[in-house]
Amino acid sequence: MKNFLFLGIAIIFEIIATSALKKSEQFTQLLPSIITFIGYAGAFYFLSFAIRTIPVGVAYAIWSGVGIVLITIIGAVFFKQIPDLPAIIGLALIIIGVIVINVFSKTASH
Repeated sequence: MKNFLFLGIAIIFEIIATSALKKSEQFTQLLPSIITFIGYAGAFYFLSFAIRTIPVGVAYAIWSGVGIVLITIIGAVFFKQIPDLPAIIGLALIIIGVIVINVFSKTASH
């Protein structure tokens, strides 16, 4: 269970880094650029702990799927990037995929 905590921390670092990446303006803004580098380093650091016991494909599916959904929400709230219906349907499919992996896949339990 601790490895899912590490995965959650990796996701938090990743969404912080990706949000800062938007603000870095192609790495021309110092503080957001530093936050981006630290955030991605932290994300991969904690992801490396998570994949010690969570299969790498499952961990990556959860990490990227949850990250995509959270970044989309952050984009809508803070950057006024409102997803259209096809994007919302795609996000719903990602969420369904992560649920299927966690609930039904025997791979996820190894």
